[in-house]
Parts: sequence; C-alpha cells; structure tokens
Amino acid sequence: MNLFSGTSIVASQRPILDLPVCDFGWADALAFADELASMPIGQTVISFLNANNANLMMKDPEYRAVLSRQVVLPDGHGVDIASWLFHGRMFPANLNGTDFVPALMTYMTQPKRIAMIGASPSVLARAAENFRKHTPWHEFIPVADGYFDIADSDEVMARVRAAQPDILLVAMGSPKQEKWIDRHVGPGHARLVMSVGALFDFMAGEVPRASETVRGLRLEWLHRLVHEPGRLWRRYIFGNPVFIYHILRHKLVGGAKATRAASRPAGSGFF
Repeated sequence: MNLFSGTSIVASQRPILDLPVCDFGWADALAFADELASMPIGQTVISFLNANNANLMMKDPEYRAVLSRQVVLPDGHGVDIASWLFHGRMFPANLNGTDFVPALMTYMTQPKRIAMIGASPSVLARAAENFRKHTPWHEFIPVADGYFDIADSDEVMARVRAAQPDILLVAMGSPKQEKWIDRHVGPGHARLVMSVGALFDFMAGEVPRASETVRGLRLEWLHRLVHEPGRLWRRYIFGNPVFIYHILRHKLVGGAKATRAASRPAGSGFF
C-alpha cells in the first residue's frame, strides 16, 4: 500500500495487526518528514507503533481508529518481530521517536519553529533548552506542560496558533497524546504534528539513554526497565508476552477475526 503520492517520496506500508505502518529507511523517513513540515498548506500527524502501543490498540478500538488516521512509524524490536512473522522481513529501520525527532531536527537545515506540549513544567523547559543547544538554528517554543485541564485544550491550541509553528511536538504518553491530537489539533496549528511519548524526559536528561551498543542490540527496553522499574515493569514483564500472544494469534487465527476478539469488552471470555 502507498500513501502521500503528493510528496516527492512515496511511502509504502505494511500492516501490523491490521494497522498500516510505514516501511521507510532512515534517509527516506527524514526526507519525507522534512518535506511534510515544509509544505505551504495541509497537516500530517506522525505517531509511532511499538509493542506497548500495539497492546493498547488491540483493546481500544478508538485508539486504533485514531492511529489509522495518522502516519505510523515502527518503533522497536517488537514490531520487527511482527513484521518478520507477517511479511517475512523486518522493517528497514527502527524509527523510534527518541532517536527520530532529534535526527529530524538535525536533518532540517531550513530553520523551523517548533512548538512543544507535554511533560512537567521543569522538564519541558530543560528539554526546550537542550533542543536549542542541539540545533540552534531552529526556534523551540514551550507552549504548555502535559498537566493542563483537558477543558483548557482550546486555550492551549490558541497559544499554539499564535506561535505559528511549522512543527508541533506533543508528549503526553499513549494513547492520551494521539487521541488528544486527533480531537484538538487542526490544519491551522502546524504543518507537521508528532506524538513523542517520553522524548522530553530524555532530552531534559531526566531519564538516561542506553548506550549505542545496547540500542544497537535492540535492548533499550531492558535499560529503561532497570532505570524505571516502578513505572515500566508491567509494560515489559507482562506487556511483551501479551504482544507476542497477539501477533501469534493474529497469524494463526486470522487477522480480522483475531482483532475483533482482542477488542471485545472485559468479561467477554478473551484471555
């Protein structure tokens, strides 16, 4: 399947648990996002699919529907395993947001205005400052932390509109960030919108990154588990086996049937 034939780079996709996921290599992914951010009109939303997000999607039809309206990039070894199982090959690149967004900032040589929403006030401020050190030719604009009252969303987006950004980064965690973008962010707010999870925590130095060796081995999840066991143990210790269950069931039982079963309400007999 192809999309965005209006850009110079045509993105092909492969379904993972019935959700289309782009199969870019690094060079094409960066060029594609740069071009989208530079368009004179329109808006594109980019999200990421990892094993945890896939588990959430399998039990939340609303979240699945939201992701289906966004451009989804592959994040992590879990979706590589799923791609190998479903399509006989892994994705060309692990385009996780923690690596992809800073790389995109470096790739874009034309100065951009980047608005930021999410994290705590202090983390947001430090992340913006470190982004400025990383790519000083761009302007980074902290708009709001991630703890504002949802009733104030229109006010927050009015501040985004006033900032006139080319790019909007939203870091609220999944599925909240993707759903919030889908409900409250429109074409007048930015050309490119990205849901970036814990990126601001990493950029602020709040959470240490794994070494390049560990990342190259696709074991950053283990590094994060060691450093944040209280927050992440359920995601990785329980979540990874659940994800394997989903992809094996999907492969053996059949796509649509397995997806419908996984989306049944609690108490339906699934699991």
